[in-house]
Amino acid sequence: MSTNLYTPEQRVRRDETVWTVVQGVLAPLQFLVFLISLALVVRYLATGEGYVETSLSILAKTACLLLIMVTGAIWEKQVFGQYLFAPAFFWEDVVSFGVIALHCLYVVLLFTGQTQPITEMIVALLAYAAYLINAGQFLWKLRIARLQAEVAP
Repeated sequence: MSTNLYTPEQRVRRDETVWTVVQGVLAPLQFLVFLISLALVVRYLATGEGYVETSLSILAKTACLLLIMVTGAIWEKQVFGQYLFAPAFFWEDVVSFGVIALHCLYVVLLFTGQTQPITEMIVALLAYAAYLINAGQFLWKLRIARLQAEVAP
């Protein structure tokens, strides 16, 4: 098995698909939404103010996450021939599902009203911590891909 992330054919497909550009736009957008939302969550936890705005920001972050997951699956299909769990990105996809599960748990807690807002915010923080781990995985793979591209023929 090759240690390269992409075969030469996969690299060409990656570079030619519009979904690579889409991912390149959505990833920093999601990170910006995350930073704003994180600031609002921390403010809410510190002051108890801004529950509605904070909740809306977490929903926006969740929407960004779901959008990037769907478009990322399409990207994987274009590049690797399968929607998810391509060997080169298997563990990133596994962790992504954990991130999605935590974000969705937040949504369920929010809309069922079965818990206190503090519980919702703690779940959001757990979701955000998992998101940071997952983002780190993808940044690491991006770095590896760039290093491999430098030595590729």
